[in-house]
Amino acid sequence: MTKRWDYLHEKISHHLQFIYADVVTNTPIGVLATELMNTIGLNQEDDIVIPEPHQNYWDEQDIVMITYGDSVINEHESPLFTLFRFLHTYCKNTVNKVHILPFFPFSSDDGFSVINYSSVNESLGTWSDVHRIAAEYGLMFDLVINHCSSRSMWFDNFIKGEGPGSDFFLTADPTADLTDVTRPRTSPLLRETETANGTQHVWCTFSHDQVDFDFKNPKVLITFIQIIKHYIDNGAKLFRLDAVAFLWKIIGTKCINLPQTHEVIRLMRTLIEHVDPSIIIITETNIPNRENLTYFGNANEAHAIYNFSLPPLLVNTMVTGDCTYLKSWMMSMPPAQNGTTYFNFIASHDGIGLRPAEGLLSDEEIGTLVQSMQNFGGRISWRSSEHGQQKPYEINITLFDAMQGTVKGPDKFQVDRFLCAHAMMLGMEGIPGLYIHSLLGTSNDYDKVANTGQNRSINRKRWDYSELESQLDSPYSQHHKVLTRLSQLIRIRKAQEAFHPNATQFTLQLGPSLFGYWRQSLNRRQSIFCISNVTDEEQSILLSDLNLIGTDNWIDLITRDQIEDVLGFVQLKPYQTVWLSNMDYEEYRKSQ
Repeated sequence: MTKRWDYLHEKISHHLQFIYADVVTNTPIGVLATELMNTIGLNQEDDIVIPEPHQNYWDEQDIVMITYGDSVINEHESPLFTLFRFLHTYCKNTVNKVHILPFFPFSSDDGFSVINYSSVNESLGTWSDVHRIAAEYGLMFDLVINHCSSRSMWFDNFIKGEGPGSDFFLTADPTADLTDVTRPRTSPLLRETETANGTQHVWCTFSHDQVDFDFKNPKVLITFIQIIKHYIDNGAKLFRLDAVAFLWKIIGTKCINLPQTHEVIRLMRTLIEHVDPSIIIITETNIPNRENLTYFGNANEAHAIYNFSLPPLLVNTMVTGDCTYLKSWMMSMPPAQNGTTYFNFIASHDGIGLRPAEGLLSDEEIGTLVQSMQNFGGRISWRSSEHGQQKPYEINITLFDAMQGTVKGPDKFQVDRFLCAHAMMLGMEGIPGLYIHSLLGTSNDYDKVANTGQNRSINRKRWDYSELESQLDSPYSQHHKVLTRLSQLIRIRKAQEAFHPNATQFTLQLGPSLFGYWRQSLNRRQSIFCISNVTDEEQSILLSDLNLIGTDNWIDLITRDQIEDVLGFVQLKPYQTVWLSNMDYEEYRKSQ
């Protein structure tokens, strides 16, 4: 073999030696490395692309929309075709990447209990529908890597004791001490299952319909590399590694964030980037902030990590009118080195996770936040703490309804508060992700909660396309107002080089009522001061506190107002955001 092939083979072998150091396997490491390379399509020298380190395969143009395949439906056409039509009609100039949540056959958890990884759920459409979207948008696929459905062929074979998958699943002795295991749910960890080989106790991190894989078996790893190859061939440009923090388990540990888990991600990164360096890996690790940051590795693991601490901190800021906690967190966040970035979001198909706020918000603050969200119609999902106490794990509410008011109760500023929250997120270091129901200003869906019995259904409305069209065409509807104004913000953002995901960011000290940060483009030509009034009262900024360069021309990119006096004051209405940029008016007008 050639030098390039040998180098890559040696690198993959190094990953495998670490992963399986304490595991007895029947396959030699070198043989396994060759099989993994062949599985992903790296069979010879010409197949191997050498990635440049620390490359940013993203810029200020990148906006991701998060959606289910059937968030918008229309009679007599597949939901994935309807989604394409919605994107083409309403998101053409704003969104360029789409995360379609698991669109495979499933048995529960709205797609995250996968029955078959290689086919499209017939109720959503076909691979042709997926390809149609992939031809115009960068597609993010979910790699549901920790578990699959108990109704999968693999688990059927596990029960039979023969066939593919019969040895894919993790079991444990029910008498073992499992008290240290981190649990995101309150269901029993082990599922008693009768099999051809006797009674087995299968590990189920999330639910008894979601049975955990045993990655100590190299066949599981090989199978997932096959799945990755299949997804790349069908248009995947981004991979979201679902619940990946739980991948490797060792009894006697917390069974989360183990070194082997990190090494598996590094191995996947190595394989994928030698096929196509522009494919992005994003880890979905809903865990405390300090632990989440470790998934960057040294720019050799995840390209991007979900900024899970942002949603609870930002919502807390908006309902209390005090940005102290958000500001402290932002100051503590290390700049992402080139080749890595944050994935920013403030709403998703899940609720507002509270574990990422641990150590950032006090128990009292979390209690107040939970109570406020319940007052706005939200539901709470619970988990058991290490001491068996019930603690809030997640707030289930649409972001639009979360912005109904403050700790004082509902008020008239819902739309303004909602847009302010997005303006704050859109300007931050990182790639923005917007949930479809945030773009549409969707309210809590209590009927779906009643029908499913699941709290998370509150934020998973299925829109009828004709009804949605009618709402979006009505200038007085909340949906029209939200989509129109959010789209305007996004278009402004995409035109600013200072909003590159890796552009410099510096947190401003403007007191608890004004949340501000400074962004500077990578070439240092453009500066933007992003300042938001997070209260329900007018606030003023003394511009001399910002140290605007007097020889530059300054303009608010949002209102188009020119700054005449860099030593004067700017008045901010309740929940108003300004993006002050050193760009003269004519230059700004040409950019629009």
